[in-house]
Amino acid sequence: QVQLVESGGGLVQPGGSLRLSCVASRSIFRLNYMGWYRQAPGKQRELVATIRSGGSTNYGDSVKGRFTISRDNAKNTVYLQISSLKLEDTAVYYCRLVVDGTDYWGQGTQVTVSS
Repeated sequence: QVQLVESGGGLVQPGGSLRLSCVASRSIFRLNYMGWYRQAPGKQRELVATIRSGGSTNYGDSVKGRFTISRDNAKNTVYLQISSLKLEDTAVYYCRLVVDGTDYWGQGTQVTVSS
């Protein structure tokens, strides 16, 4: 069993920035797939960004150039730096890990963009 704890969400004005963190209860050193997803009210959960063990990254079209995913294996933590925030970025952001074919999700952290 793996526990994931997200943090860093909050209320921010358009154009602002936040850094989200996801701390795992086990080592992430050998985990090949980690990612961030988000779900806005009334919408399906969507991919935000993923990062592989080798460091390669992938981003959803709506966040390319504004969001950056990274990992710190020593801290068992995955980060999501979000910048140039827009109203439509408002959502609950979830961390996801895949361990031996099993999906693990965090409880989510709310990001609200509002003027």
